[in-house]
Amino acid sequence: MDEERIPGALADRLFDGLMEIDVKRRVRLWNRSATRMTGYTAEQVLGKAYNAQPAHHVSEAGLELPDGLVPLLGTVRDGQPREAMGYFVHADGYRLTTLVRTQPLFDRRHRLVGAVEIFTDNKGLIAAFQAMQRTQETVLFDPLTGIGNRPHIEAKIRGAIEDYRRQASDFGILFIDIDHFKDFNDRYGHLLGDKVLRATANTLRQNLRGSDSCGRWGGEEFVVLAHNLDLAGLAKVAEKLRRAVADTGIREKDADLRVTVSVGGSLIRPGDSLESLLERADRLMYESKRQGRNRVTVDQAPEPVGGVLP
Repeated sequence: MDEERIPGALADRLFDGLMEIDVKRRVRLWNRSATRMTGYTAEQVLGKAYNAQPAHHVSEAGLELPDGLVPLLGTVRDGQPREAMGYFVHADGYRLTTLVRTQPLFDRRHRLVGAVEIFTDNKGLIAAFQAMQRTQETVLFDPLTGIGNRPHIEAKIRGAIEDYRRQASDFGILFIDIDHFKDFNDRYGHLLGDKVLRATANTLRQNLRGSDSCGRWGGEEFVVLAHNLDLAGLAKVAEKLRRAVADTGIREKDADLRVTVSVGGSLIRPGDSLESLLERADRLMYESKRQGRNRVTVDQAPEPVGGVLP
């Protein structure tokens, strides 16, 4: 949204609840419908930091949410809109289920100045959203790890390629493979192998920027799509993910198991297709394997015209 503030009189005419925060995460608007739905008055909420006032989101089980999982805080951090299920603990103590939509707020110079959340307790809308989520999870998400499946990440990369061709929007691909995965299955069984896959997938997802995506390519392989960066930036993202996985131990009986990954990364180039880009990143991942595993290998810039591409 391009206006810096939402008029309070307009907000109070909305049937849905509305909360607005600034970039310091202080609540600066709380409309009458928000009070009606949650039981918290404007005096209890306004002017306080998001986490210091009572009307903040909780998990489905009623537990405190980490900031990274709160849609409104994510939007004020990266300027991206979100839609999700949200849960409040009502002032009377019961859990309130809502459908949450967030939008960033910008000033006239297009600087991020805050974010707004509109939430509804309309049971019909919530039921429709839940049905859509179940459909998406069946079609687009890997049932074991919970992240996007191969068709999902393929579609995202194809879209990024189209954006690159139209607007020269640079992006990179990381091809990631769990080291010695067969050994985990052979020594500890497939249940432990599944645990390794879930832990790796969650670690990748939690350590990506809000604009980036990851998906399970198949078996123990994952693909990451990273936007708006150069080779140095791609290498930095890849190394962050490699280190995060290596630092995530898995406890199995009396053993602390160490999981590592080998990573290959490449930026989009003129003329690239989905296949050529992924093949190059895959080849670089195998170069990381060849050099000893638990390392990152990123592409080099292409040679000038007349040279040989790597």
